[in-house]
Amino acid sequence: MSESLPTTKNSAAAAVPERPERPELQQAIREIVGSGIAGVTLRVHDERGEWVGSAGVAELGESAGPPVDGHVRIGSNTKTFTATVVLQLVAEGVIRLDDPVAGHLPGFGLDRRITVRMLLQHTSGVFNHTGELLEDGTVAHGIPSTIAGREWVEGRFTTYRPEELVRLSLSKPARFEPGTGWSYSNTNYVLARLLVERVTGRSCAEEMQERILGPLGLSGTSLPGTGVEIPEPHAHAYYRYEDAGRQETVDVTRQDPSWISAGGDMISTTKDLHTFISALLGGRLLPAPLLAEICTPHAASGFGLGLRVQEVGGNGATVFFHNGGAAGHAALMYSTPDGGKTLTAALNYVDDAAMSLAAAFQKAQARLVEEVFGGGRAGSADGAAASAAAGAARPAG
Repeated sequence: MSESLPTTKNSAAAAVPERPERPELQQAIREIVGSGIAGVTLRVHDERGEWVGSAGVAELGESAGPPVDGHVRIGSNTKTFTATVVLQLVAEGVIRLDDPVAGHLPGFGLDRRITVRMLLQHTSGVFNHTGELLEDGTVAHGIPSTIAGREWVEGRFTTYRPEELVRLSLSKPARFEPGTGWSYSNTNYVLARLLVERVTGRSCAEEMQERILGPLGLSGTSLPGTGVEIPEPHAHAYYRYEDAGRQETVDVTRQDPSWISAGGDMISTTKDLHTFISALLGGRLLPAPLLAEICTPHAASGFGLGLRVQEVGGNGATVFFHNGGAAGHAALMYSTPDGGKTLTAALNYVDDAAMSLAAAFQKAQARLVEEVFGGGRAGSADGAAASAAAGAARPAG
């Protein structure tokens, strides 16, 4: 028997052979599209097998649904890949988690108290080059191309060198003394990229290919560098802004991702994200002591070394995850602690300066996580997870 993909208004159905019946998942992704997301593709691996479905549209004004195995800009899911490479170098004795980063990257004037561990766990205090939401509710802007509206649209093909991003961040006041607080900063992972490149003498992309993408067969995953294209097939990403009293909606699928660098520049698929997170938590990429490090959460944030931890619903289930978005594209990546059950998803949507779809992302994430890991008690997901979903809106989170 074949499983038909769920359909919604303005969506096209495609047949996926030999899939288990999962009406609750079909309904969940229908509701996500109904909340304002243009399109969603969901992939679940659990005790009932693999289920893949999509709803919505790949492109505004068209009827075709998002491709089931399509490419998507995965935003801050990139951080988990980057952290894994860093920890592999720790396992090999090339660096240590508590090494001062300044000892490896002496050219930036980094506070010598900042360690490798602090970069991966966002406890360095380094200003976020894509902008900071301050305690009083104001925004401290970072690089010009992350300023909202028409300026962002027109600047999305600007190329930035990672050193440039770091120097801008370090020109701003630190959020706190190293190790004394927690603040999500994409710059931490730009520094992690530069660290990898300094100690290996090779690009981070080369190290990623040799250590993770090649061994796991992740043929749909890439680090585009300054390339603006995304491989076919893919759904389209959009950005909406107001200009001279009119609302403009622009297709921003093509963009130079160097503005986010190793904080969120990768492209992948739901299939590859499943393979990666399952392999990572299944112990195929890191020795047990370092896998324990990556999964040990900071008390205030729930963030380990490149992964977050969440307790789901009322059944006491624990999941590890990272999510991310990059201006109209977003990806979700969840797993049980042993890598045996996973949820990965790709979303395309219309982004805007007000992050008006943040609530829809929160609802989408909570509903999916509860259906897969929490026994279907949708709507009671942990608040930390909801805030991470909101971070899918630009700037990348």
